[in-house]
Amino acid sequence: MTNRKERGRPPHGDILTPAEWRVADKVRHGMTNPAIAAMLGVSTDAVKFHVANVLQKLGLSNRGELRRWDGVRLDSHLARQEHGMGMEADFGAIGQIARSVRDIAAASAFYGETLGLRHLYTYGTLAFFDCGGVRLFLSQGDGDGAAESLLYFRVGDIHAEQRRLEAKGVLFTHAPHMIHRHEDGTEEWMAFFKDNDDRPLALMSQAAPAN
Repeated sequence: MTNRKERGRPPHGDILTPAEWRVADKVRHGMTNPAIAAMLGVSTDAVKFHVANVLQKLGLSNRGELRRWDGVRLDSHLARQEHGMGMEADFGAIGQIARSVRDIAAASAFYGETLGLRHLYTYGTLAFFDCGGVRLFLSQGDGDGAAESLLYFRVGDIHAEQRRLEAKGVLFTHAPHMIHRHEDGTEEWMAFFKDNDDRPLALMSQAAPAN
């Protein structure tokens, strides 16, 4: 008797599907549905569908609760680090400074060619440069380019650092989430919190593939 192959999606053991994780991480990064749709190349309705499924699966009521949900996808290097392979928590080194610019092409030419900073990579209207070990993140925005710069503090174990700061009363607005996976497999993770004047700050961490 011939075995019939079951139709439908392949089984997976994670709480969310890969597509749902991609959408959930972008919601946790503060992106809107239209922005997520444009980045992923899907319709806004598809994003809404995934967001609704994610909220239902996790038992959350709204996007605000999702931004503060600190789940980690099982196929992430960070998931393995949290089972005994993580680095010790540390705090203090500035890993990245973000600045809004009017025109990303003109700004890239200024910082790269005029100032001579080493160009790291560009994704659409986002550009990254090296400032002696500190990463400069330029993003094209609708404002006048004079927005206050955002400081990103580099840490080893981003979840441990979040717990340490929350124990001291720090308010996190966006839980740790993966924002990008490089071609070599290295993952970029971020979390956002507020200072005493209600201004945004961020943690950033990298999770590399196991050797």
